[in-house]
Amino acid sequence: MTKLEKLTELSQGDYTAFLYDCDGTLADNMQAHKDTYVQVAANCGVQIDEAIIDEFAGLPILRVVEEINKRYGCSLDPVSFDKQKYDLYYREYIQHIRPVEFVTEHLKAHAGKVKIGVVSGGSREAIERTLTILGIRDLVEVLICAGETDRGKPYPDPFLAAADKLGAEPGGCLVFEDGDAGVRAAEAAGMDWIRIDKVEAI
Repeated sequence: MTKLEKLTELSQGDYTAFLYDCDGTLADNMQAHKDTYVQVAANCGVQIDEAIIDEFAGLPILRVVEEINKRYGCSLDPVSFDKQKYDLYYREYIQHIRPVEFVTEHLKAHAGKVKIGVVSGGSREAIERTLTILGIRDLVEVLICAGETDRGKPYPDPFLAAADKLGAEPGGCLVFEDGDAGVRAAEAAGMDWIRIDKVEAI
């Protein structure tokens, strides 16, 4: 059984909407994000371990920078860091994004059968461009990004906003995530979830 077949099996049920995370779930770009975090921090005189990005995967960049400041006792400016990171990401990384094939194929196979949303801690500009590069933007009916709800992941707000815009009940939504923050947000929203990084071929 391939990963796509396994994911299809795991996602069977009476669901009206599938809500996908983007970075690390649809897009195989987490290493690029780690590299840009490390490089921008180094440019600011702070050496960080890229493992902290895994730890806080799914949080908006501003929140991740706050966590870096706490962990490393530094005072990086979150807004400036955000801009520098995205400038670097757009300049050197985004055009090389590749899909997480079994997840993007899963989305394509279910578009038109269930409602499709993408819920991300990234900026709308970055996620719009990422989904376009992956060739799936036109299949996504609702997109919720960083700063578009009062609270981001791990709070339920982004997933609840997506469900509301799709006209779906939270209990009828299935979330696809690769980060702890996203899983906690899905649980808080009363939604079922699948950790796509735990899906293995059989």
